[in-house]
Amino acid sequence: MVKNILSVVGGLVVAGIVIGLIAFGGMIPKVQKLDPNAIGSYMDMADVVLETGDAGLAMTKLVKVDESQFDGESEEEKLETIRENLKEYGERNNMLIVSDTIMFKDGDKDFRGNDTRHVEIIAFCNKQIARDFIDYSKSFGTFMPCRAMIIRDEDGSLWINTMKLDLMIAGGHSLSAPMLKMALHIKHTMYGMLDYAATGNDPDEED
Repeated sequence: MVKNILSVVGGLVVAGIVIGLIAFGGMIPKVQKLDPNAIGSYMDMADVVLETGDAGLAMTKLVKVDESQFDGESEEEKLETIRENLKEYGERNNMLIVSDTIMFKDGDKDFRGNDTRHVEIIAFCNKQIARDFIDYSKSFGTFMPCRAMIIRDEDGSLWINTMKLDLMIAGGHSLSAPMLKMALHIKHTMYGMLDYAATGNDPDEED
């Protein structure tokens, strides 16, 4: 009886392997059409999700603000410095502010009567690049405009985040050289913007 059971189990395992190979074999041609960096980008995202359980964290670049850069500034002055650094770096790289929305202010009350912490979303856009990407795929419009969020956590620390752009750049078929150049420009600008606002150090000068 044990021998028969093991034979059945062995048969099921082999059948599962065969089915898996067939299924995966059908995917291989599709995978080969993707950008060479696509699988690595998806694996990096999966690693974050598996480690933290936070899908949002896997899709965002999150930078803690180094508050040692502020010399005796009030909380509102700190926020204004962060805004100005974001704006300055963006303008220098042809990414202009198209909206600035303060969703919550420190110390205000929400609809439940609880104190709120600062949450602000600043949106940036280069309209010509946006037009080119929407013409390439209308779904890219979902990611526009590019946003930077300033948020204060429960410990009082300030953070800035934006959407990770790796999948936009290399998540599907390879972009053409002109499209790739524009995508890398957006990534450089948004990531540099966050680093500049969070540290006060201009990443372009460091380069």
